[in-house]
Amino acid sequence: LQKVNILIAASLVGLVAIGHTYLIIAGQNDLSPGSLAAFSGVMAALLVGKGFSFGLAVLLTIACGIMIGCFNAFMVNRIQLEAFIATLDNQSIVRGFAYIICGVIPISISSRSFLILGKARIANIPLSVWIMVLCIVIFGIILARTKFGRSVYAIGGSMDAARLAGLNPKRIITTCYIMMGILCSIGGIIFAARMNSGQPAANVNLEFDAITAVILGGVSFVGGVGDMGGTILGIILIQAFNTGLTMVNVPTFWQYVAKGGLLLFALTTDYIRKQRREKELLAASMKNL
Repeated sequence: LQKVNILIAASLVGLVAIGHTYLIIAGQNDLSPGSLAAFSGVMAALLVGKGFSFGLAVLLTIACGIMIGCFNAFMVNRIQLEAFIATLDNQSIVRGFAYIICGVIPISISSRSFLILGKARIANIPLSVWIMVLCIVIFGIILARTKFGRSVYAIGGSMDAARLAGLNPKRIITTCYIMMGILCSIGGIIFAARMNSGQPAANVNLEFDAITAVILGGVSFVGGVGDMGGTILGIILIQAFNTGLTMVNVPTFWQYVAKGGLLLFALTTDYIRKQRREKELLAASMKNL
């Protein structure tokens, strides 16, 4: 039962971590997923409350996620802002809209179809976990086995070299941000179904946990290195870590310190791995001379 509860809690972080795997490998970042997930939960709850069918509400919410992903890509590609600054700005904007559209009050959900999404189980495992697993499999295959996946690695390794090889980095980056928008929207809808309401204050620091999971899983923060298998391990580690802190009653503020320390550890190990890779490449090039 405890393992299932960990998987349920990990489902939202897992969906966002999938998107971050693509973005970080491509040399990008996104600090807006927590706000977008909260906005998506509120938007879906609001639409269903206004009489829209659950299916249409989901499609419209995902469409909003796609538009927000496109806006992030526009700021990075066209205005040429650093991804960190562009998505930090969007984090504030989207969170603000989440509060505005619901009038600051969480929206309760009465739609049976909506609530089933958060309560249904298949083989005694919640539907939200199956959705996360399905997304991991699909996006993992795309990353490892397709031309697009290889393109993501190429632009993360060197955008200039990828461009000279005939790739279109801006289009690839836009696609990655759109994928992140879709995944965040799906995660936000599932979270709202679990909580029985769309909550504008939900999912604060969600992106922090997702980035920590991805870096712990071996994806290099400088881009070009990593895989979905490592991300799976990172998701399990970060959720086990968070659950452990809660179970031993670590005070909330100390949990922030512990999570920050874990991310610092992940970044430090990433730096060490990067130094090792560079030494191996240098040694190999010297051997070939």
